[in-house]
Amino acid sequence: MSPPLNRINSDERLPAQADVVVIGGGVIGVSAAYHLAKKGLCVALVEKGHVGGEQSSRNWGWCRQQGRAREEIPLAREALRLWEDMQNDAGVDAGFRRTGVLFLTKSKDELASWERWAAVAREMQVHSTVLTPAEVAERMPGNTDQWVGGLHTPSDGRAEPSMAVPALATAARKHGVTIHQGCAARGLETSGGKVSAVVTEKGTIRTQAVLLSGGAWSSLFCRRHGIELPIGLVNATACRTTPGPEITSGALGTDFYCIRRRLDGGFTLALRNRGTVELSPDLLRYAWTFWPTYLHRKNGLKMSFGKSFFDQLMRGTSWSFDRPSPFETERVRDPAPDMSLVNAALASLIKANPELKDIEIAEAWGGTIDCTPDTIPVISPVDALPGFFLATGFSGHGFGIGPAAGKLAADIVTGATPLVDPAAYSHKRMIDGRRLAPVSPF
Repeated sequence: MSPPLNRINSDERLPAQADVVVIGGGVIGVSAAYHLAKKGLCVALVEKGHVGGEQSSRNWGWCRQQGRAREEIPLAREALRLWEDMQNDAGVDAGFRRTGVLFLTKSKDELASWERWAAVAREMQVHSTVLTPAEVAERMPGNTDQWVGGLHTPSDGRAEPSMAVPALATAARKHGVTIHQGCAARGLETSGGKVSAVVTEKGTIRTQAVLLSGGAWSSLFCRRHGIELPIGLVNATACRTTPGPEITSGALGTDFYCIRRRLDGGFTLALRNRGTVELSPDLLRYAWTFWPTYLHRKNGLKMSFGKSFFDQLMRGTSWSFDRPSPFETERVRDPAPDMSLVNAALASLIKANPELKDIEIAEAWGGTIDCTPDTIPVISPVDALPGFFLATGFSGHGFGIGPAAGKLAADIVTGATPLVDPAAYSHKRMIDGRRLAPVSPF
């Protein structure tokens, strides 16, 4: 089941040419299109399904600096500013509010790691407070668990995934972006070794610059053009509850369940670090690269093997551009939720917070997270194909940093001074033979 999502209309006419074509209508692609258009460029965005239809509307809605890998902290800090700016520019509510993020722990070792993280973050102008048990109890008076401490970042925020990307798309359209839904990009044409066009199911757009922000579909698209992009797919589950007392106005993370207060008075609820990995030909291809990440995350992962493995094996990567592509076969990736996770999360939440005893699950859904081996995204040119750029592999961190990731991608595409140092996000690190270890601390 897919979560609720505000829908927007498409532009009817596909342009014959554009300065930049953005492939993918999630938060990253829409934000990049917005910032490219603000630079005065003619931008067309093509999306095989509908804007915000996949992970951008299925995530938790956290907009956090807290717990980010060092490499992501500058981008997360800029993203909070841009969330406010873009929401104001759209004139449509994206649900963004600066209501803070609070993590709680029962582990002294984890608390010590948070203290180290907070010291590093402070050097980067992110101010978080490590809390004592008494301070946790003061903030969460009805909570019955015993915590050794917590970490609080009051400048962090939240947004509503069902509202956010359509709102940002409204802002992008104000600046001239054309948005084409139900319009899959089948592949790229080249001339002289450089990008010269995007072939879509509705026609060809001539262009010298293409930004691929296709999330779970990016690696497949790249393989069609002989470009290596190690991406692993993890199916995650989340749900929303019926309205209940406001035990937190922002986001709360524990060792088991995580919640975010919603505008409708309920909570978005999920289990921390839980997911299902679909065994696929591509995952086996990159198994050695992903091995350190698997060892780091294996306790929270299930493995699945089924019909999709053979479907992908038969699909191959050499489809013709004049016939339907794999991207037209599955318009919106919609994995089933794991209801065992939903039920466990709700039971744990209510047990720790008895004042929520009357809430129920209103809706549950699945989504697919596109993960890189080191859990850091790729926001980068592709050296092997001039004119082709990537903004993908956000590893479950993309929604909150989306506006800034889009701005950085736009800077890279245009050769402008980058919003933050892009070195950590290079595509080259994915293909230079190094074993990539996960670096995200939380």
